This record gives sequence, C-alpha cells and structure tokens, in this order.
Amino acid sequence: MVVISDKNQIENVAQSTFEETKVDVGFFVFTYKNDKSAFQSIVKEVHNDFIQFHFCIKGSAKFIFNEGRYALNILEENSLLLYNPQRELPINLEIHPNSWMVTILISIKKFHGLFSQEADYISFLSEDNKDKKYYKDGVISPSMAIVLNQVISYNLNKSIKSLYFKGKAYELLSLYFNRSEDANIEQCPFLVDETNVIKIRKAKEIIISRMSEPPSLQELADEIGLNLKKLKEGFKQIYGDSVFSFLFDYKMEVARKLLESGENNVNEVGLKVGYSTASHFIAAFKKKYGTTPKKYLMSLN
Repeated sequence: MVVISDKNQIENVAQSTFEETKVDVGFFVFTYKNDKSAFQSIVKEVHNDFIQFHFCIKGSAKFIFNEGRYALNILEENSLLLYNPQRELPINLEIHPNSWMVTILISIKKFHGLFSQEADYISFLSEDNKDKKYYKDGVISPSMAIVLNQVISYNLNKSIKSLYFKGKAYELLSLYFNRSEDANIEQCPFLVDETNVIKIRKAKEIIISRMSEPPSLQELADEIGLNLKKLKEGFKQIYGDSVFSFLFDYKMEVARKLLESGENNVNEVGLKVGYSTASHFIAAFKKKYGTTPKKYLMSLN
C-alpha cells in the first residue's frame, strides 16, 4: 500500500499541478507539472516493496535522500529506476521551474508477475539480486517520450482516465525494457567502454542536429571514429533501435510538437524535419501515428 503524506502542499492551479492515479492494486501513476518560475516540492511515503520509475520529460528535478544528506539530479529526457527492499524509500522530490515529471509506482509482486517468464532478463529480479537495492538511470527514447507526453497532457473524459493510464503505463514499461532478440549484454562492449559510449552519444547528437539532411551511416561512422559495424551494434544497444529508426521517431516527435505549437503549417513542418514534399511528410506521419497531420490537429481541438 502506498501511504500519501504531503509535507509540502502544491497549489492546485493551472501553472502547477500534481495528480495521482491508481490504475490497479499496487500500481500508481503520478504526474508532476510545474509551469511556474518557482521550485516546487513533493514528499510521498512509499512502501519498500514498490519499484519506482521516474521520467523527466521537461526541465529537471532533484531527489533528496537521507533527510537531505544525499541528492540525485534527474535531467530532461532522462529516467531513474529506484528500488530498495531493505528500507523505506520515500519520494522527496524538488521539481525545478518549468519542469514536467511522470512517475510509475508498481509493487514488486505485480511487477514480477509481468515478467514471470523473463525474470532472468530483469537483473534485479534474479535470485541473487532480488533483495538488493537497485538504482539505474537511463535515456528516454523518442517512443517513450510520445507515451509520456500523452500521459501528462491527458485531456479525455475523467471516467476513462484510470483505464487510459493503465494502458499507457504498461506501454511505457514495455518500451523501457525493450530489447532486441539477439542482444547479448555480456558481449556488448559499449556498456563497459566509456569511450565508445561517448562516440555513440555523439552520433545521436549529430543525426538530431542534422535531421533535415542526415549523413549516411558510413559518413556518421567516419565522423565519430568508429567502424560501421560497431556504430550499428552500439547504437542499437544504447538506444534500443537502429540509427535511422531512432531518427525517424525523433523527427516525428519534433513534427508533432511543431504542429501542436500552431506556428507552422503542414508543409513548413515537413520541410523542417527533412521532407521535401508534403505528401512524403504526410505519409511518414501517418505511418507513425496512424493519422494525417491535419486530422491529428483536428483531434486536439
């Protein structure tokens, strides 16, 4: 059971919101949206049999532990997994100005049931580690970012909110633990070689900064100083997708945000993300989201 204890009240105004949604027994979704210019604090008591997944969509936040003796920052587009069965691990969160967060709390019993046939894959569920604390940070993928934005921007009927959040929470956990069938963690050099990790992250930055005219895979490999095979294998290990599949998802997320801003028409958005014709952009957008840009905008209104 999650015990709620607000030590710092958050103003219930449009500029600053905190919402808790119970989606199932032992399964909660929290959303924090601080659009103010001031810091906001959240303190929640959480039983030690809960796994905590924290996602920073926008801005940044700071977790405070041991009565302020230790702090851990979480930055935009990053995630943090926390689990400590040995002691209570309350959420003591300082949300920075103009920052958005989504948290999933799920009991270890329920979580284990989701992966009962894949328990060996989830390392902290192994027999040796199941009673040990486990902290893990990571990067939010473009696919995860879409789900997170859908959760924090929820504007459908209140009667279906719990059902909607339950589906999105499962989708988010699936994306979080997604892996390729042939992934071999023990043989992956990128998880232990920090130099190569830096190079792969540089490759991601390059394709994002040049998304309208990205380099070829060989050009990208030459620029970061890795051979083509290591680039492809390393990128998939770190980001869970191939270079151009990752870039496609990223471009579609950028396009979606540009459309929502209302500052550009469909043709202009397509050009900004690298499509020379509106028809090609419309086809790509429909492939990703199952609807055309125009219909997507209509659905927002």
